[in-house]
Amino acid sequence: MTTWRPDVLGDGYEQLELPLGTDPDGEGEISATLVRYQPPSTDLPDRAVLYVHGFTDYFFQQHLAEHFAARGYRFFALDLRKCGRSRAPGHTPHFVTDLSHYDAELDEALRVVREEVGGGVLLAAHSTGGLVLPLWLDRLRRRPGGVAAAGIVGLVLNSPWFDLQGPSYLRNVGTAAVDIVGRLRPRALIPLPKTEAYGRSLQCDGWRYDLDWKPLTGFPVRFGWLRAVRRGQAVLHRGLDIGVPSLILRSGASRFAPRYDASVDTVDAVLDVRQIARWAGCLGNRTTIVPIDGARHDVFLSTPGPLTEAFRELDLWLEWLDGADEADTSGSRTEADDSDDSATVSVLHRLTGEHA
Repeated sequence: MTTWRPDVLGDGYEQLELPLGTDPDGEGEISATLVRYQPPSTDLPDRAVLYVHGFTDYFFQQHLAEHFAARGYRFFALDLRKCGRSRAPGHTPHFVTDLSHYDAELDEALRVVREEVGGGVLLAAHSTGGLVLPLWLDRLRRRPGGVAAAGIVGLVLNSPWFDLQGPSYLRNVGTAAVDIVGRLRPRALIPLPKTEAYGRSLQCDGWRYDLDWKPLTGFPVRFGWLRAVRRGQAVLHRGLDIGVPSLILRSGASRFAPRYDASVDTVDAVLDVRQIARWAGCLGNRTTIVPIDGARHDVFLSTPGPLTEAFRELDLWLEWLDGADEADTSGSRTEADDSDDSATVSVLHRLTGEHA
């Protein structure tokens, strides 16, 4: 029996526990949590959005849910195992040794959403979630009936984590070390410097969230988890076919600061946006990538100007998606920064532009 109960976000929000059984990573019984937004309306749409968060994150962006609802979508968000609402005592925050473990809660969340709405489902994700979902879609495409039978109609990624920062030789050396230690000592901590810069930036701008679920300095990063991420990124780099059109929103620039100052408010302070641009074309056909000048790492937690622009670009793409069934599915719209010599060179195509 499906039992929804009130959520911590208050009026209009409910949550549903999705039991997942025994953790394959050895931390006992686990579950995920599906959140839904139910605006005061008797006429519920027959299409939905399913949103997935990133690392050191959970769903709290009520304005995002309300924006989609105003445009005719029912909104659902998934807190993955050991994250946010789903973390129980004894769980290592966000810890998995294989990103495909998330298939269990993604499959179950999609099943519940499809039962609730009956129509198509638009997927959306941020940061690490923006790596998890394309990999899942690529695997889902190989199942009987594929993505179409699952009812998925599109994908919106908000600053997806497609690669590590830094020059390629350091990424290669670092990945080799992570692979070895991650296999032998998966829960060992990676000694990374702590910074509150991004968290302080969000707090200064008035965004409020649970600091136990999303601490300012982030959760500790463990070798086994980063190994899973790097293995997933390697699969992405070889090329995926997610089977649906995708929109990628990112900041116009990156800056990594050890401490907060006002400049952190207008850049991606977590990921290298050049890497997002470089690997965007690996999702498959019909990918649109749009840089939002002045946006934060989470473009939907930006200051008012970039936030308005991000929603405008999202709405333009959603309008295009509504007519995508009649479009030529063989085209591809991608963009990559040419500031990295090893980057794939392509051209930014906006919704009004030509297909590549």
